[in-house]
Amino acid sequence: QVHVVESGGGLVQPGGSLRLSCAASGSIFSINAMGWYRRAPGKQRELVADITSGGSTNYADSVKGRFTISRDNTKNTVYLQMNSLKPEDTAVYSCKAVVSPSAVGYYYDYWGQGTQVTVSS
Repeated sequence: QVHVVESGGGLVQPGGSLRLSCAASGSIFSINAMGWYRRAPGKQRELVADITSGGSTNYADSVKGRFTISRDNTKNTVYLQMNSLKPEDTAVYSCKAVVSPSAVGYYYDYWGQGTQVTVSS
């Protein structure tokens, strides 16, 4: 079994910052990409940012220049530093890890439960 657990959400004022963390644990042989997604009320889930095992990153246009994704491969952990937060960033943020549980080489998507981020004055 693979477990993915997020932390770090909360309530913040517009212009503020938050840092999300996501740790994968369990039967892990290797992890390919890790990423953050969000779902705002009444909207579809969207990619916020992701990062490969080699450190290549990809960001949604709406967060470029404000959010930074990083990764600690020794801890199977990915972080999302969110600065200059806006009310439209309010959403449930979920982490996905693309994991191979064994040396066979098949990768599977594992999701965390999500953490609420609310940007409001």
